[in-house]
Amino acid sequence: MSEAQRLTGRCLCGAVTITAQPKSRHLDACHCTMCRRWGGGALIVAQCADDADVGGASSITTYDSSEWAERAFCSRCGTHLYYRLKAGGLLAIPVGVLDSDGNWQLVQEIFIDDKPPYYDFANATERLTGAEVIARFGAP
Repeated sequence: MSEAQRLTGRCLCGAVTITAQPKSRHLDACHCTMCRRWGGGALIVAQCADDADVGGASSITTYDSSEWAERAFCSRCGTHLYYRLKAGGLLAIPVGVLDSDGNWQLVQEIFIDDKPPYYDFANATERLTGAEVIARFGAP
């Protein structure tokens, strides 16, 4: 995507703003227990370049959710802002935070073996188990 395709977004209350460049119009869904506990369901994200401009630092709380990753949310309204690998290389922004035209395609589901039986996505996606995610990317 070009510089012109950087997207803006914000939290529910507007205290935090984000300008980010998605790597593509592909979305990923994570079914791991931690993501489902964090948001009440699968976490559906756009992978973005790690140079996102995030404004409203005084309203951002970052939580070290594991040895390798952190999650950020707005401390005023609770909006989930991003999941980031501490070693860099992955900044995953929940697609609902971004202002967009909706021109997205869900292409991958990870931790499919953790997905509970009470929901399914209708479209065909690449589906990776937790072990496959770790083998492919080194850390979930």
